[in-house]
Amino acid sequence: MPHQTSLFGMEPAPESANPAQDAPTDAALPLAARMRPRRLDEVIGQDHLIAPGHALRRAIEADRIPSMIFWGPPGSGKTTLAEVIAHTTHARFVRLSAVSAGVAEVRRVVDDAAKLLRATKQRTILFLDEIHRFNKAQQDSVLPHVERGTIILIGATTENPSFEVNAALLSRCRVFTLHALSDDDIRLIIERALTDAERGLGERGLALAGDALDFIATFANGDARAALTALEAAATALPPDTTTITLPLVEDALQHRALLYDKAGEEHYNLISALHKSVRGSDPDGALYWLGRMLEAGEDPLYIVRRVIRMASEDIGLADPQALVIAVAAQQAVHFVGMPEGALALAQAVVHLACAPKSNALERAYQAVQADVRATRNDGVPLHLRNAPTKLMRDAKYGGGYVYAHDVYQGIDPDDPARPPAASVQPEGYLPEALRDRHYYDPGDHAEGAEQSIAAWLARRRAEPPANEYTEHADDRQT
Repeated sequence: MPHQTSLFGMEPAPESANPAQDAPTDAALPLAARMRPRRLDEVIGQDHLIAPGHALRRAIEADRIPSMIFWGPPGSGKTTLAEVIAHTTHARFVRLSAVSAGVAEVRRVVDDAAKLLRATKQRTILFLDEIHRFNKAQQDSVLPHVERGTIILIGATTENPSFEVNAALLSRCRVFTLHALSDDDIRLIIERALTDAERGLGERGLALAGDALDFIATFANGDARAALTALEAAATALPPDTTTITLPLVEDALQHRALLYDKAGEEHYNLISALHKSVRGSDPDGALYWLGRMLEAGEDPLYIVRRVIRMASEDIGLADPQALVIAVAAQQAVHFVGMPEGALALAQAVVHLACAPKSNALERAYQAVQADVRATRNDGVPLHLRNAPTKLMRDAKYGGGYVYAHDVYQGIDPDDPARPPAASVQPEGYLPEALRDRHYYDPGDHAEGAEQSIAAWLARRRAEPPANEYTEHADDRQT
């Protein structure tokens, strides 16, 4: 049992806490709050952090908690882990929310923590929810107390701590990344809530239809709190003398129609295939439609944007170099603003890609490189291309014979057709000897967009006379 203390007349700060003394079975609490795990063995998901033998679990069980940041999407278990620590540790546990707390509240917690540490050697854990909402000055107010060990900080954030937490504070904390729960995790959480008579809905003897269970799992999108809230809404909407929660009832309770979609099954792959082929076929209408089908069915937008980024390189490449930029910008937008607002950024990206000129030259080039890497000897880097930072390396001819391309270009009009291309400047070339004549990247005769000018330049480059003629001319010009 954790030690709770009221020494020195200390009163908990607003939202302060000893969750172990809360009343989790209180029927007035939302189902998600009642079902929050209180022990490590009750936690579902995050096995990469809390499975037996992992560092975080050992630290919790040994009551040797470092300052740390929990980073993960909503409903992934950040607060749950903090509550588990509260029920496991012998430290005083205080919870603040960065939404409502300020420097004064933090200072009050720190002062009490210092008194407690001096008097009883008992440490204080400060759980700071949504720490990314603290500005730099507020985060700086915590830093010296973390550094001195007056408090142990546990911060929770949905935002990348590399961008949202001060570097000095971040360097004094361990960052643990939590993942969105899988659909199987969500199903297990729902089933547990249905059968738990103490904290869940077990005493009502409810049943949940299979398609309704699958829909709630998809609707929750990895968020346990959203899943339990949806289950509670459907259970509340049950007509009298009815014990089975059906899919139509869930749809009505959530005001969200279930779409034919299985994120782990055939339809998942059919829809992403339809989106990809619509983009490749330059049909913005089809691309938008299949994008909408996936998003409205609850597909993870980050899964979609990963595929969109792949399309930008696989099907467009250098025909429109901005395609990749826009696809990556869509990923950043989705991460920054979330959903549903991020849907428009994804729509913008797929329409741009669908309307862009197409080329698979880059994909063909890399596939050819992969084939040669696997099928030929992995020869060493040619001597003239090797780095030569030491005298011993220079004596061994590392870097010997290398021609510095900028010296050759000096004073030459870049638009002059006679200007030597970079790859022709080096007499020995830039590939291993066995592959010296390979041409991997070839836009082809039907290049479009920006790749047309690249194709013309490559044609000139590959028809150039031997490179040593250029190096001789370059030497003449420099003299």
